[in-house]
Amino acid sequence: MSVVEMKVPSPGESISEVEIAEWLVSDGDYVEKDQTIAEVDSDKATLELPAEAAGTITLKAEEGDTVEVGQVVCLIDTSAEAPKKDKKEESKKEEKSEDKSDSKDEEKDSKDKEKDSKGDKEDSSSKPDPGPSEKTYASGTASPAASKIMKENNVSSNQVNGTGKDGRITKQDVVSAMAAGFDTSTTAGWGGTRDKEPKKMSMLRRKVAERLVSVKNEMAMLTTFNEVDMKPIMDLRTKYKKAFADHHETNLGFMSFFTKAVTEALNHFPAVNAQIEGKDMIMHNYADIGIAVSSPKGLMVPVVRNAEQMTLAEIENEIKRLAIKARDGKITPDEMAGGTFTITNGGVFGSMMSTPIINPPQSAILGMHNIVDRPVAIDGKVEIRPMMYLALSYDHRIIDGKESVSFLVKVKEMLENPERMIFGGKDPYEVLLGL
Repeated sequence: MSVVEMKVPSPGESISEVEIAEWLVSDGDYVEKDQTIAEVDSDKATLELPAEAAGTITLKAEEGDTVEVGQVVCLIDTSAEAPKKDKKEESKKEEKSEDKSDSKDEEKDSKDKEKDSKGDKEDSSSKPDPGPSEKTYASGTASPAASKIMKENNVSSNQVNGTGKDGRITKQDVVSAMAAGFDTSTTAGWGGTRDKEPKKMSMLRRKVAERLVSVKNEMAMLTTFNEVDMKPIMDLRTKYKKAFADHHETNLGFMSFFTKAVTEALNHFPAVNAQIEGKDMIMHNYADIGIAVSSPKGLMVPVVRNAEQMTLAEIENEIKRLAIKARDGKITPDEMAGGTFTITNGGVFGSMMSTPIINPPQSAILGMHNIVDRPVAIDGKVEIRPMMYLALSYDHRIIDGKESVSFLVKVKEMLENPERMIFGGKDPYEVLLGL
């Protein structure tokens, strides 16, 4: 018997352990080479684990286990024979017909087998749903992926039949139960009990917690505020958004304007773009802007490389690409490493004001908030304008108050005069006059 040991590969530099988020195969299954057999969580991203060879798999770790990089998590018996193709196809068809009772019968075997298969399905579908006494699922019996879907859709464990090992509820069990249909309204809100349920923190959440505490303990963090009149940008978007979308095949959002304004301001105040390394202050002659995005796994900060050289359309396309990868859990650690400055937008959740926490080893972070119509003085008259509060949190060890305030004023100036972004931060008339 020839056996291949599957070890946890290194997801990236400085990562020494990962967590088994979900097994996509069961113990004893036959897997093909390069087939994705598991999803693993590191402290930065969710990664897929492909099979290194074809054969029968034996699992050596459970879902939720924390394993070291290089540890054996499964064995693959390469001497095992692959199941016959027709049996695999028949199994897939049976699963499909069981999940959708109204689907047409697609079996291509003999008539006797077809009738037997139909009879089995009718017997299965005619059975009443098991009552609460038959569903003895205790808390924690659902896989991480299943738990996430159940929480998002207000589904309780007693509404799902677990088909996994020892009655464990899998992701497919939840999807199948939801597809069959049941009333989820009864699970919404408080249940009236005093039950407590332990929930293990994901590796990503634990790492975020550690880093946030370290920022508070190790940095001299301060926050300065300002406000920006969003009318110029909103008017510009209204005027050109259709032409922009038609020409660049992407929408013109606010984030590209903020990213461009930040890169111009960083050019004027390079200390805001710097980092402390030992006794040195590392200055960056480029702007790698981290864009904080919310994902099913938690907050992630993918990085837009060399944003100072990008156009608005290029920034929009890159942010969209990274956000989709983060949402789908396919973003890599390399795509979230090495940022020099971060932008976070709490306004999409309705935040009016906050003090964002710096993403180490960076020295500053810009917080955007919601846009609210407020009365402001314009040329001696009171007008209603769409206003946004901005917050710049910065490390006072490396950035002085004058630099931080001036940086935020420069960002405000760019946003309220978006044409200046085209002329490198200068007034268009000054460029025209050669001043």
